[in-house]
Amino acid sequence: MWPLYAAGFTTAFGAHGIAANLGGFSDDAVTSLLVLGGLLALYDGAEVLLKPVFGTLADRIGARPVLLGGLAAFAAASALYAVVDSPGWLWAARLGQGAAASAFSPSASALVARLNPAAKHGRAFGGYGFYKSVGYTLGPLLGGVLVWAGGLRLLFTVMALLGVVVAAWAALAVPAVAPLPRSRQTVLDLARRLTSRSFLAPTAALAGATAALSVGVGFLPVSGAAAGLGTVATGAAVSALAACAAVVQPAAGRALDSARITTRTGLSAGLLITAAGLGCATLPGLPGILTGAALIGAGTGLITPLGFAALAATAPAERLGQTMGSAELGRELGDAGGPLLVAAVATFTTLTHGFAVLAVILAIGPAFLLAGHRAKTPAAR
Repeated sequence: MWPLYAAGFTTAFGAHGIAANLGGFSDDAVTSLLVLGGLLALYDGAEVLLKPVFGTLADRIGARPVLLGGLAAFAAASALYAVVDSPGWLWAARLGQGAAASAFSPSASALVARLNPAAKHGRAFGGYGFYKSVGYTLGPLLGGVLVWAGGLRLLFTVMALLGVVVAAWAALAVPAVAPLPRSRQTVLDLARRLTSRSFLAPTAALAGATAALSVGVGFLPVSGAAAGLGTVATGAAVSALAACAAVVQPAAGRALDSARITTRTGLSAGLLITAAGLGCATLPGLPGILTGAALIGAGTGLITPLGFAALAATAPAERLGQTMGSAELGRELGDAGGPLLVAAVATFTTLTHGFAVLAVILAIGPAFLLAGHRAKTPAAR
């Protein structure tokens, strides 16, 4: 499991370590906000398009080869800019990193499920989410230190070495998991499976959690600055958000495995806690920002392992990679849609109203989960 946790750390570190430092330390390559936006969108855009594709490929040929190939490609794409150091090649390197992460991220999730019994899925996904959160937390900090010490090329060099090390580690330690026999699947069959409540409910919860997380990281510093807080205070709030998300995930996974919570109640509680955090973010001053950050982090930390465990429990074993890739697509859409929604509302009203609108949307989620449970109960009887 440790190489899989390292793969989760790698994709998170690769996404945030470079993204957080492109604008401030690469004047030769980032000449305008439009260019910066394009470079940031390349990584996520590649993931949106390719994660379902590579997830399906993992089902066809096995998740381990796709994991190893993705990590090797990530190392190669990172080495490209480290060697060439040209603004034009930065675009190619960033696109290559995103495409490579699209391969090894859903493959790692599928292997987490395949290599653990169902009774331990909560704990397994909790650990995977923990190390991914560590990557998100340390990425901007360590990336900034590396860029300060040796420029953007040094950061890409470290990314390349990280990809090589994790790929070699996975090749040595992760066992081969043969693909399972698959029945013929039509486009209609796929559509039915991806529109079923067993897929949509956890995926929607994961998308909502990711939307809130992105909004918290992106807009809580804006609220802090408007309240007259310095960068240290706002940075502490963002760090508290990421730390709470990291700490809660393993605990949530253990609680699920020991039957102290169920998936439905855990996802509902996570959405309500996250909504409460966004509500606290509307309060003025540092107390509202810190409380909002802590609750957003705790809520998303509760949702993430439970959502993936629910998907692993209900997905056909032979289509696990495709399911995880499609769910990751939902998360990426939430990652982009949450900030866009809050920004659009804030443009016409205030940022406080933007937080409130997203909080209401997330608070409605448990009602749908409860309605789905009640609808299934009479049939079960």
